[in-house]
Amino acid sequence: MPSLRETLARTRNSILGRIQTVLGQADISDETWDDLESLLLQSDIGAPTTEKLLTNLRKRAASEGIVKASALRGVLRSELVALLGPKATPVHDAKLLLEVIMVVGVNGSGKTTSIAKLCHLYLKHGRKIVLAAADTFRAAAIDQLQIWGERSGVPVIAGAPNSDPGAVVYDAVQASFNRKADLLIVDTAGRLHTKHNLMQELKKLRNVLSRSVHDAPHQTLLVIDAANGQNAINQAKGFAEAVGVTGVILTKLDGTPKGGVTFAIVNELGIPIRYIGTGEKMTDLQEFDPEAFVANLFDEKE
Repeated sequence: MPSLRETLARTRNSILGRIQTVLGQADISDETWDDLESLLLQSDIGAPTTEKLLTNLRKRAASEGIVKASALRGVLRSELVALLGPKATPVHDAKLLLEVIMVVGVNGSGKTTSIAKLCHLYLKHGRKIVLAAADTFRAAAIDQLQIWGERSGVPVIAGAPNSDPGAVVYDAVQASFNRKADLLIVDTAGRLHTKHNLMQELKKLRNVLSRSVHDAPHQTLLVIDAANGQNAINQAKGFAEAVGVTGVILTKLDGTPKGGVTFAIVNELGIPIRYIGTGEKMTDLQEFDPEAFVANLFDEKE
């Protein structure tokens, strides 16, 4: 598995690493704040989050009597960690007979691959899993999930292409109970003819799940491609409004300099990052740790 430091190399080298230069030994000046603002914006942290960070930094510089720009490094790091919030704790309720995780996101974000990685992660924790191939509008998605299922030894409940996704989900719930599985992970469509149709379809699936399993889905994870930068925020808003996203899986961080969008997702949407993808292999998914993430952005030890 690639290290977190390796995963964040492009973001660190392109933008955020340059912050170290801006925050040198000189006294803090208007130019310091201007340069810092520019770099934060270039890293896809976004305007609202950049404004919040700078406001907090200015307040702390004034209240703590910080004069040297170099002294802002530690303050910036602590503010970035604070933005991301505490590390997410496991949300599984052991009293649940069947936990249901619904995974949503646009096609191309790495959704189906993320489900395979998530499955691999949960298998290591001894969970008994069933997968539901509810993206029936894309035959390739069904095939891909079935291949991953075969590799992992996990049953995949699927229907014919263009069959009713709700029926697939219902069958998957019944199969989960029959097999005494304790976790059902549901893949969903990422693109229909219109955004409205997609969101209505996802709401329908939520309703099927809630009628079939108490309080389901217990998690709704949104898969976001980090390379989309600020465009990912608009995507996330649509899904969050439609299906009540509880966490984000951030993919493809290793191939983009836009890792700053991580902070914008949490700050602007109030949705925690639960997992990050660090590569292409099934093992390349890790639980998100804010402290480690920020430390590796600044090339520091955790």
